[in-house]
Amino acid sequence: MYKYGINSAGNAINLRRLIALRLIVIAVEAIAILYGINYLHLVLPLTPLVTVLISFMVISLLTLARLYLAWPVSNIELFLHLSLDVLVLTILLYYTGGSTNPFAPLYLIPLTLTAATLPARYTWGMVVLTVVCYSLLLFNYVDLPQMHGSHDHGFRLHVLGMWLGFILSALLIAGFVVRMASTVRRQDKKITALREKQLKHEQVLALGTLAAGAAHELGTPLSTMAIMLKDMEPNTAVSQDELDTLRQQVNRCRDILGSISATAGTTRAESGSIVKLDSHLQKLVDTWKDSRPDVTASIDLNGTQPAPRIVADQTLDQALINIFNNAADASPSEVEISASWTDENLTVEVADRGSGLSAEVMSKPGDNIYSTKQDGLGLGLFLTYSTLERIGGTVHLLNRESGGVLCRVNLPLNNILISE
Repeated sequence: MYKYGINSAGNAINLRRLIALRLIVIAVEAIAILYGINYLHLVLPLTPLVTVLISFMVISLLTLARLYLAWPVSNIELFLHLSLDVLVLTILLYYTGGSTNPFAPLYLIPLTLTAATLPARYTWGMVVLTVVCYSLLLFNYVDLPQMHGSHDHGFRLHVLGMWLGFILSALLIAGFVVRMASTVRRQDKKITALREKQLKHEQVLALGTLAAGAAHELGTPLSTMAIMLKDMEPNTAVSQDELDTLRQQVNRCRDILGSISATAGTTRAESGSIVKLDSHLQKLVDTWKDSRPDVTASIDLNGTQPAPRIVADQTLDQALINIFNNAADASPSEVEISASWTDENLTVEVADRGSGLSAEVMSKPGDNIYSTKQDGLGLGLFLTYSTLERIGGTVHLLNRESGGVLCRVNLPLNNILISE
């Protein structure tokens, strides 16, 4: 069904283009008839010619209206329309000199279109139809004595040469264009398959990044619980504050694991909610501050108003939280978070007052899994770089002159932006 849908959509486009071309040809043929009568003083059978052209135009307009209906355009329907073009051309040529008419090579147009848009069997069927019609016009047509009154032997050889040239051209077009069109269709199928495979790989990569980020994010509440449990003495009552803190950290772990289940097997646009950028950033920072009550952080959010609407990306949220946590681990007493945005770009800066970064980390940040913490997994910075690179963002790390590190994130919003 999927394959049929693709063919039907392509046939509908090709049929619409055929109708446009057909209307142009009708206009040109009408002009040619008027020119022949008024300037060349030809005596033409106007009744059948006008009847054929008007009927052909009506059919074309009805077909154009039919394309707005929810009916698939099959290969057979497109072939029948091309065959109709051949038959109408044959009728017009029959009344205007047959094979002696200089417009006889127009048979190559529907043949070429068939070869370019339909499978090979339809092309060879069109070859047979056009050759038969052209051949019949060699002997059956309404003569135009004004144009070729003598019809001597030389002129007959000329007409025969035109006929042989047409057959040769038809065979060459059928053979060459059919193979070329077949190659293009095979390439299109391969490209479609590669795109589908790439989309699956991107989904797997996003899910893997989300899972790894969740594992890294779990480290904070688990460490908090481990420290609290270590300090608890056996047979000693646990205070209500300690129970509330443990319950809060357990809920935090549950929320982190739940985010993976909610996102598994879906794309970002399907799994994410549509939010305003400023409110989403504020909520993200508030959620992080609730999980790190020991950290003193200053927040500054400003940008264009109304703020752009985006699709909330869980992996992007994790990347920013990783940066917040790294700054908080370096200097819990002072973390500065600022964010500014335009309609096209977001910049987030996170500054701490820690000991700064070594030359090793500054030289190739994010290239390898590396941790400056004794018990760290080394995933935070690596996942942050990988996530932001996947959605077109960049990360810059700078040692501050007054001490500490400034992490600057630049993110074009085009990949997560919702058009108004």
